[in-house]
Amino acid sequence: MADYAIGAQFKATEPITFDMLYSDHTNYPIKNDWLFWQELTKRTNVTITPSVVPASDYNQKRGLVVSAGDPPFIIPKVYAGHEAPFVASGAVLPVSDYLDLMPHFKQKADKWDMWPQLDRQRQEDGKFYILPGMHEKVWQDYSLAVRTDVMQELNLPTPKTWDELHTTLKAMKARYPDAYPFSDRFAVPNPGGNLLNMISTAYGTTGGWGYFNTTWDADTQQFVLTGAMPEYKAMVTYLHTLVAEGLLDPESFTQNDDQAKQKLAAGKTLVISSNAQNLVNDYRPLLKDGATMAKIPFLAGPAGEVTGYTRLESGLMISSKARESENFVALMQFIDWLFYSDAGQEFAKWGVEGVTFTKDAAGKRTLAPDVDFVGLNPGAPKHLQKDFGFQGGNFSYGGSTELLHSMFTTEEQAFQAAIAHKTPIPVPPPAPLTDEEREQATLWDTPLKDFVTQQTLQFILGQRDLGEWDAYVAELNAKNGPALVDLTNKARTRYADQNK
Repeated sequence: MADYAIGAQFKATEPITFDMLYSDHTNYPIKNDWLFWQELTKRTNVTITPSVVPASDYNQKRGLVVSAGDPPFIIPKVYAGHEAPFVASGAVLPVSDYLDLMPHFKQKADKWDMWPQLDRQRQEDGKFYILPGMHEKVWQDYSLAVRTDVMQELNLPTPKTWDELHTTLKAMKARYPDAYPFSDRFAVPNPGGNLLNMISTAYGTTGGWGYFNTTWDADTQQFVLTGAMPEYKAMVTYLHTLVAEGLLDPESFTQNDDQAKQKLAAGKTLVISSNAQNLVNDYRPLLKDGATMAKIPFLAGPAGEVTGYTRLESGLMISSKARESENFVALMQFIDWLFYSDAGQEFAKWGVEGVTFTKDAAGKRTLAPDVDFVGLNPGAPKHLQKDFGFQGGNFSYGGSTELLHSMFTTEEQAFQAAIAHKTPIPVPPPAPLTDEEREQATLWDTPLKDFVTQQTLQFILGQRDLGEWDAYVAELNAKNGPALVDLTNKARTRYADQNK
């Protein structure tokens, strides 16, 4: 479109087709007759041809497809760092070179001050290769869900800190001595993925899903070795205490999600990791005999009332082949409209006004009475994802806080309000590596991370005594931990000097 600009509805001047890698979710498997596909083509004159890959195999298959040299033009669901293997080969596009074709992306990046976070995605050449989902504000979805009927039975206040959770779990254990009050999920393939990710933030370090071998220390203005941090030891010690006292199920770090949910259904679990959809879709249908469950606000710890810093989520890579297409400009405009314009984001999330939702004069959206999503219309015969294809993980990324909250239940809105006072931790500075440095760092990084994961579990489960912590740190040092930290800090300094 020659006149494509902010606020414009993108529509290709003639019908075109773009191929796209597609991660197929078991909860809402792809259908060719979804309204999403029909309406997208009607509005944009673009037809998407999906190359469907099961979500369970997506990361592996994506790597194979891109490395083979002939990937689809659009490659979604890519997290920061996943693009690195494809940069040196030239398989994916340096999308930051083409932002002038994407007015909505640039508008949101400017308006929401996203550039410090986008800069962290830049490679050593100063360019970034992922178009990420961008949120207006930090969004903390994951927390802990607790059996509120048991809390009421024991007259327990809602814990606000990890120390208060310890007290809560001890009271639950005293009442139900034959159960582990806390048995967690999200352990496969990353042991303790969500639990360690949450608690590490509260302790001022990283862990689980968010683990990096180097963590930014805002006080010293240096990257430090994560697994050797005093804060990391304090976190591990806390979790070890929970396990030793029979408050945290040791299988929390190895069991699959189905096993964790079975324990909840049998009444053997009173606390479990959760996001908003887990609570409504996974847990409440399992509860029996008047049992109730709710998410508690994100717990504070020694680091204070903080949350994570990131306002980015997974995003898109574009195949380098696309640059050679006569429809390249249309492709970038199309992506800009669908993923970054207000209208495109509303469409991907809510669907079609008058069919899947209505909107009042004040702009408030309401799902159609016969459509359900996360329990907003329980018992409705149709489902927004399963029957229409909207709110899917391949297309619905980021957006304004108003749009994000618009599909929350009243309960989830209250949860977000309860944690709105928390402060995001500082954004770490960029430290992009050269190709040669990246190759060296990979040789150090993966074995070191695997070792930290292994030893962390041993300490938590009591298989290794915490009195051996100093010996463990010496082992980290022998596995090139300090060399990796030094390499990262040199890269940070170099980037800062080159971008003054």
